[in-house]
Amino acid sequence: MRSITSAAAWAVHAYTASGAICGFAAVLATFDHDYRKAFLWLVAATCIDATDGVLARAADVKNRTPTFDGARLDDIVDYLTYVFVPVLMLYVAGALPKEWGLGIAGIVLVSSAYGFASSDAKTSDYFFTGFPSYWNVVAVYLLAAELAPAVNAAILLALSVLVFVRIGYVYPSRTPVLRGLTLTLGVVWSVMMLVVIQRLPDRFSEGEPSSHVPGLLLIASLFFPVYYTVLSLALHRQRRGL
Repeated sequence: MRSITSAAAWAVHAYTASGAICGFAAVLATFDHDYRKAFLWLVAATCIDATDGVLARAADVKNRTPTFDGARLDDIVDYLTYVFVPVLMLYVAGALPKEWGLGIAGIVLVSSAYGFASSDAKTSDYFFTGFPSYWNVVAVYLLAAELAPAVNAAILLALSVLVFVRIGYVYPSRTPVLRGLTLTLGVVWSVMMLVVIQRLPDRFSEGEPSSHVPGLLLIASLFFPVYYTVLSLALHRQRRGL
């Protein structure tokens, strides 16, 4: 029985690691300028990330594989799929200023590395500290909205600064306050974002239109980021007794 449960624990680790394969596939799609496929691979990675924690707890991986750090593996995969690949997509797509796009990309990568390495990145009461590196979501919005590269750079810089601001952000699947509402709205928003991704062209090259996403759909989808931010700030004030 012990060998069976240990095998289940290792299977969960393998499931977590499979997110890296999704990230690699997204990189290949990015260099092929197939951003819709790249985002779909990132969606697959996000689905893995959203479910592996439940499986890990069910398989009791900490006790079954005591010499293996599943949380570290999860962070490595998350940095690849939530940070590195989305930033690469923006850079390759020409969504960053040509003259200093590499510098902007570097700031995002380094700031998020700090965020992942911080000891208080995830709190015991289930909050993320600092902007939680949702760069995959940011990349979808920036490419779909076709904003000017300078505007994109300003947004990325502002969010990079917020990585260092010790505000607590809701951990959607674990923060207990309004978790049911958060998950329900998150599902609705996720469906909307899948539609946004599907409306991106199969392929496009630099200089060609990057998006066929209806503006009203994109604006309407902002309801969840706004809800998430307002709830996070309200709970942050409550936790700090402000």
